[in-house]
Formats: sequence, structure tokens, C-alpha cells
Amino acid sequence: MSDRARAAPDRHHGGGACARAACVLGAGRAPDADRVEWGALLAYGALGLPLAFAALPIYVHVPRLYAEGLGLSLALVGAVLLAARVVDAITDPLIGWASDRLPRRRLWVALALPALGAGMLGLLIPPAGAGAAWLFGLLVAVSLAYSVASIAYNAWGAEVAATPAARTRFVASREAFALVGVVLAAALPGLLGEGVIGGTAGVGQSAVATEGGAAGGVGASGGGGDGGAAGLARLAWLFLPLLVVFGLWTLWRAPAPPRLAATHAPVWRGLRAALADAAFLRLLAVFAVNGIAAAIPSATVLFFVADVLQAEALAGAFLALYFLAAAAGLPLWTRLSQRIGKLRAWLAGMALAVAVFAWAGLLGSGDLFAYACICALSGLALGADLTLPPSMLADLLARGRAGRAPARACALEAGACFGWWSFVTKANLALAAGLALPLLALLGYAPGAREPTAVAALGAVYGFAPVALKLAAIALLWHGRAVLDPGTGHDPPGIATCVAPTSVDRRRSGNGSG
Repeated sequence: MSDRARAAPDRHHGGGACARAACVLGAGRAPDADRVEWGALLAYGALGLPLAFAALPIYVHVPRLYAEGLGLSLALVGAVLLAARVVDAITDPLIGWASDRLPRRRLWVALALPALGAGMLGLLIPPAGAGAAWLFGLLVAVSLAYSVASIAYNAWGAEVAATPAARTRFVASREAFALVGVVLAAALPGLLGEGVIGGTAGVGQSAVATEGGAAGGVGASGGGGDGGAAGLARLAWLFLPLLVVFGLWTLWRAPAPPRLAATHAPVWRGLRAALADAAFLRLLAVFAVNGIAAAIPSATVLFFVADVLQAEALAGAFLALYFLAAAAGLPLWTRLSQRIGKLRAWLAGMALAVAVFAWAGLLGSGDLFAYACICALSGLALGADLTLPPSMLADLLARGRAGRAPARACALEAGACFGWWSFVTKANLALAAGLALPLLALLGYAPGAREPTAVAALGAVYGFAPVALKLAAIALLWHGRAVLDPGTGHDPPGIATCVAPTSVDRRRSGNGSG
């Protein structure tokens, strides 16, 4: 048992009431409570790599594969993609609710991963004559398997850590692996087969394109044709061993989440309960506005690089720079959040993104060094968006309310909250494309246009619209600081926190096998 859990019986009315979780005051935390073994961090984060690896081909390469390789019309492919994404987004809250009915996070992940692997093979290696029905069915199957795995995986990370600082480290580990997965998925098709060559891939408040937008992203242009299809087929076969190796690493070696009581609330009541929490609703609103701000550059960056900078061939280099800076920024934001608090650290990250990205709309042809600086600094700011919002959500879930049973307070609708979280991240991408692209057309821009007014319109939508939304997100976050986490990265003194002992704690005390 950890020092923190061992001290709990002295602070409460005996040890029996807190057998499964100990409520202690933040001011009484043991000095080493924030420490997490590197092996535990790496084992938990490992699954982030194949999940991120799987997401990018679905959103980047599949449309062109089915349009050019199988001869489906672009309109039909677009309609199928839209329908599948609607189904995917709607089911996320339901998946979260179901995971609270049976809160066995490791089991949900283990069940979802084989379906994800099989679905990716069918989606990226379609049989001859596969049509819209095949595309829709495989997209829905892959998306559902991905959602089940990712929602349970995120809830697992929220529940396994004992302190706010430890939660941030678990999230940072997950996002670091995810960044590697995105870069691999962007680069490998071009190496494995001609015709699929990277551009940029929109990324956001998770390192995965499907998991939201954050601080501007870079998108990928993929190719069809025989070379492109061959590259995607090889990518699919490469994905399977990655999924097996990294999935088993997490399932076998990651600290086990605590066993928590299931919720038996009806579906709508369980989902509505999450939205009835003022702190969660405020955090979700900030996350949504910030995500749309990031998803707009993700939807328009290819046009910007090609028609404003006139440097389409360098899109891949900008991608690499952006992600390397994001990876470098993860430990920076983790440490800063421990010094000034997660809320203030996130504010600093958004302020950095605003200060940097405000210049993007002023760039013109040949301003490559300036844009590289913007990519590097906005990538650095991305680390805050990747790490701090989900860590703050984990803190909200762990913070007990007066009069609640400790074991239930620690698991307060974690699945439902992450289901809504996933819904919002996917809605961000749809809203960004649905707002930015029609606005560009309304302002007179068309792909390939070089007229000054059209280029200026593209620069304004790409650079200035996200800045305005980021400023709105900053205002929302600052205004809601009283109900979120205005502390220093730890719980404010006097606020009770429910801490469920992790498998690491249990192994140290000999009271569990993990």
C-alpha cells in the first residue's frame, strides 16, 4: 500500500470505509506521492502509438484509395465518410456510458483491439469490386473499435494515477507515443509504395487527427493508384504487429486501474449527469472552442502552403518540424503545470499559440523561414493542448464531493465524460471543415488561386480566425477558473481528493497482483 493510502485510516473513521479508495486532504500528501515509475509510464503510454497510427490513414488516405483505386465518385465517397463519421460521433457518448456500466477498462481495450486490427486490414486492402457498402461497413466497424479502445484507454489513465501531477505524466506519456504514431503513419506510405506521399496531417488536442484539434496542424495528402494502394496494403500489414506488440505491452505491463463499482443509471441519465456537472461542462466548452480554433488550420493548411507560401513540396518538412517541437514541449508543460498549476499552464500555452499564429495571416510567397518558426513555436504550444486538458479532466473525476462514497466518487462517470470528450473532438473537425471551407468559397478563394484578394482571404481564415477563437477559449478558461483548477498543479489545501491505490502501490504492499 502506498504511504498515502496507509495514512488514510488515521484521517478518517477507521480503515474499512476506504478499503478500495482513500480520501485524503491535498495538504497531507506524502512527498513521493507524485512519483511514477518510468516502466509504468511507458507501459501505459505504449498503446497511444498504434491508436494514433490507425487514425491517420482513415482520415487521410482512405478517401483517395476508394475514389481513385476503386472508381467510386468523390461525391459518393464524401457522403459515405460523412455518414460514417456521424454514426461514430453519436455512438461515443453511448460507448462511454456502457464502459461505466462495466468499468473494466483493460477488458474493454482487450476486446476492441482485435476488431480494430481486422477492420484496418479490410479497410486498407479492399477486395476487387468493393463499393460504398463495403466502405461504410468497414469505416463504422473500425471507428467503433477505435472509440471503444480509446475511451476505455483514456478513462484508464484518469483512474490509475493517484495525484494530479502523476495524471499529467500519464497523459504526457500517452501523447508522446501518439506523436510517434502519427509521424510513422504519415511517413511510411510514401516509403512503402509510390504515390502516397506525406503532406500534412491535421492534429489536435490529442496527437491523433480524429481526437481533436490543437494549435494548428498539418495535413497529409495521400495518393491513389497502384503504387499508393500497394503502400497502404503494406501499411496495413505493418500495423498488425505494432498493434500486437504495443497493445500487449499496455495490457500486460501498465498499472491496473482500480476496480470500481459499476453505475446502473439509465443511458440518458448517465450521460446527462456528466453534463450537469458545472466544472466538466466549463472544461468541455473550453476544449470545444479551443479545438475548433486548431482544426481550422488543419483543414486549410495544404491550401495555405501551396497557394500562399507557394512551397507545396516543403509540406512534409513543416510536418516533421511541427511534431518534433510538440514532442519536445511535452516535458516542458508537464513541469510548468507542477509549478503554476494546470489551468495557468494551459493558459500560457494558448497565449503562446495566439502570439505565434497571429503572424501566419501576414505571410506571403517565399516566407518559409518565418513559417518554419511558426510551425516550431505552435508545435511547442501544442504540447500544452495535448497534455493539460485531459489531465484536468482526470483531476475533476478524481476530486471527491462531500458525502459521497469514496469508491464511487473516484469513478464518477469517467466513461461518460470521456465519451462526451471524444464526441466533441470529432465534432470539432466536422465543424471546422464545415465553417472554414464554405467561408473561403464565399470570400472568393478556390484551390490554385493566386489573385491577391483570394490569397488574402485564405491567409485571414487560416491565421486570424483561429486566433479569434483561441482568445475566446482563453476568456472562457479564465472566467471558469474558480470551478476548474486554479491551484499549483496540486489540489488546493482543504479539497478532498479520492485516491485509488494503483497496482504499483498494491504490489509494494503485497496486497495485489496488479
